[in-house]
Amino acid sequence: MVRVKRRSGHVVGDDVLVRGEVLERLPRRTELRRRDAMGGIHLVGANLDVLGVVVSPSPLPPAGFVDRVIVAARAANLRPFVVVNKYDLETAKGLVDELRDIYAGAVSVFPLSAVTGEGLPLLREFLAEGHRGVFVGTTGVGKSSLLNALCPEIDLRVGALNDYNGKGRHTTTVSTLHSLSDGGELVDTPGFQDFGLVDISAQDFADHFPGFEKTREVRCRFRNCRHRSEPGCAVIELVAKGEVRAERYAAYLEILSEVEG
Repeated sequence: MVRVKRRSGHVVGDDVLVRGEVLERLPRRTELRRRDAMGGIHLVGANLDVLGVVVSPSPLPPAGFVDRVIVAARAANLRPFVVVNKYDLETAKGLVDELRDIYAGAVSVFPLSAVTGEGLPLLREFLAEGHRGVFVGTTGVGKSSLLNALCPEIDLRVGALNDYNGKGRHTTTVSTLHSLSDGGELVDTPGFQDFGLVDISAQDFADHFPGFEKTREVRCRFRNCRHRSEPGCAVIELVAKGEVRAERYAAYLEILSEVEG
């Protein structure tokens, strides 16, 4: 066993060569990064190919959280999907219906309950295709419970929601990689309340925002269109026709302003 120094630059998912007590990192195929509320940049994981955005009806995801993670995943060449945990709660179906409506044709949505096991087989089947994935979600959505359900031998500590503010308590403090019995690998990460985009240009954001997939069939006049007021913008035309929901366009513009700023 080789001890990895805290500031070594290695992250979960890295492929390395072990030479005595020295780890030589091999080139990364992919890497996922996020920016926190203080502006700090965190490398979430390396050599991933799928990313699961874990949400729940309690606590609900912050506004724009799912969109930001999906954009970050696509920009990092990862395939995003959404996991709705706590499907055993009464309010969960409404959240699932809303997400399926928003992301229809763009991102797969897996409703499930880590407590009852409902919906887990479909997620296991997906991951068993050989994916190395990571779950990203705000604190309290049940990522550790989900990992325990998928990989019982890891026995991660699970916390309850804070009675005062309804937010989750952090139970995972470091990122860890786990192999699943049916195939595939998953990274468990600490929960957080924000997911700021890193090195995503306004054009990257415009290209990767979920909900504008129809523009691949009907192209904008200009290749660098940001879908604001440019002539011949396919997104603006689709919004006018009702083929892209006005709420989705408004959500896009709000986050775009942050990216540009």
